[in-house]
Amino acid sequence: MTDQVILQIEGVTKRFGGLVAVNQVSFEIREGEILGLIGPNGAGKTTLFNVINGVYAPDEGRVIFRGEVISGLPSYEVARKGIARAHQVVRPLNELTVLENVVVGAAYGRRNLPLGEAARVADEVLEFVGLAPKRHLLAGKLNVAEKKRLEMARALAAQPYLILLDEVLAGLNPGEVAAMLDVVRQIRERGITILMIEHLMHAVMNVSDRIVVLDYGSKIAMGTPQEVANDPKVIEAYLGDPKMAQHLLEEQGENEEGGADGHS
Repeated sequence: MTDQVILQIEGVTKRFGGLVAVNQVSFEIREGEILGLIGPNGAGKTTLFNVINGVYAPDEGRVIFRGEVISGLPSYEVARKGIARAHQVVRPLNELTVLENVVVGAAYGRRNLPLGEAARVADEVLEFVGLAPKRHLLAGKLNVAEKKRLEMARALAAQPYLILLDEVLAGLNPGEVAAMLDVVRQIRERGITILMIEHLMHAVMNVSDRIVVLDYGSKIAMGTPQEVANDPKVIEAYLGDPKMAQHLLEEQGENEEGGADGHS
């Protein structure tokens, strides 16, 4: 992780009629950082992702990526700037093979690759996420964990500077969660910055450098996992029980001693 800021969220507000889904949210992400975004259901997390990657334009505020204002740009232009996204609800192109799905991600990514080069990148990414043996299988034949990896592979094939991970651990069993967290760490080791929404608190606590907490569309806390877990506002709004916060911190300490998270 460096001190260079790659993404700035400045006073972003998004309304839907009378509902303020995101309310004056500001924070920044540094290059090489894993930043967790947490909060109760309906807190505005996915809406904020949608503002960042161009699904919605903010009603107020702006998004600055690598020194350039990108708020208001359509999603395909944001992708070309170097932001990719893995969605919570995976929607692979079921009638295409696993490889062809990832080729699409490479062809429409940051470098706008021709098909031959896109196929080479797709092969390399499939090796990275562990799906190479399934490259010629129809995507619709994959199980849930494999489809999650395919969603990750499509995003990585775009060769982004920043990847948005929207609950990539949802629906996975404990072994699959651990394996996916290893992939997340390896993505960071490749120099890609990560912003991730996650409801599995032990997971986000153990993989994130810092965490932003939203509640009712507003940022209520930001800091290290330890700082966030001990914040009274976070305990009241999200964790619910001080004992839960202590348990999460103890679990994080055990994992760090075991070398599960070697970055600082």
